[in-house]
Amino acid sequence: MIIGCVKEIKNHEYRVGITPENAREYIKRGHKVLIEKGAGKMSGFSDDEYLQNGAKLIESAKEVWDSCEMMIKVKEPLPEEYGFFHEGLILYTYLHLAADREQTEALLDGKIKGVAYETLQEKDGSLPLLIPMSQIAGRLSIQEGAKYLEKTYGGEGILLSGVPGVKKAEVVVLGAGTVGANACRQAIGMGANVTVLDIDMKKLEALDRQFGSSLQTLMSTDSNIEEAVKKADLVIGSVLVPGGSTPKLFKRQYLKEMKEGAVFVDVAIDQGGCGESSHVTTHDDPVFIEEGVVHYCVGNMPGAVPRTSTIALTNATLKYGLMIAEKGLESVAKENRAVYDAVNTYEGKITYKKVADALSMEYTELSALI
Repeated sequence: MIIGCVKEIKNHEYRVGITPENAREYIKRGHKVLIEKGAGKMSGFSDDEYLQNGAKLIESAKEVWDSCEMMIKVKEPLPEEYGFFHEGLILYTYLHLAADREQTEALLDGKIKGVAYETLQEKDGSLPLLIPMSQIAGRLSIQEGAKYLEKTYGGEGILLSGVPGVKKAEVVVLGAGTVGANACRQAIGMGANVTVLDIDMKKLEALDRQFGSSLQTLMSTDSNIEEAVKKADLVIGSVLVPGGSTPKLFKRQYLKEMKEGAVFVDVAIDQGGCGESSHVTTHDDPVFIEEGVVHYCVGNMPGAVPRTSTIALTNATLKYGLMIAEKGLESVAKENRAVYDAVNTYEGKITYKKVADALSMEYTELSALI
């Protein structure tokens, strides 16, 4: 199979879909790898490294798109890239279609076989291609939240850990999944008082065992959330519905009850966000203030640490990419439920029900098409 990888063009997105080592793994199995010149530069991978591992460097993104059978990216294609779509192309990347009708329609019009990292789910319920970025986003949410608590950025002007004789900051984490657990870990490590809320008692029990008295766990109800965020200095929105729209747990009405200069980091913004007041921001303009609360809603948070993020992500995506390249998407989907679940669009049809439901569009079972 001919594998392609281009430079990401999303605002301040520095990650790359294939590392030089990944390229070598595909090539030694008989595949051809095309890399747009400079694609890995911002993640610390030079063109020479790709050449040394057997990849072919291509001058333009268009040529890579036109020539490849499977495009491996990090982020969803942007409108500038829709014109490069060609029928039968496998697009293997994060798609987040439930919050993006325009992209969904473009994939359907182009008859693209869209394989979404975020919905590839193993038998144990784990999301192996989402976990590494969720780990990074969870830890990064505390790092960014701590920064925007500084007065310079409109925050309260407090230190998460406090100092002897001064109160610690109150951090509230909505959701105890991978993002939330990593946010808790980072916030506790930085010395804050931390409360986490979730509807899954097993997740709360697991975090209670892990962190003990360092962490307050609460059942996620509207009343508990409202009471918690009133006292919070930093709120992390880490709710996830795989492939679907995120529930709006952080209500706009809470803003008036919160502290002036408190910070809300909506990690779920890729899936539409878990805050009613949220809208997507970028790394070069990451925050806005509403009702005195600083909102950080960057849609590609891990892009800020591209070296770490690229290596962590491609460690996970390579396994499934090799399966698809070696056997073909259809064969792998028939024998591997995880890959089956990752196929969100196929030859003009939506094949992932939560996406279809979120967008009120027609759903087709993939098995009826392959």
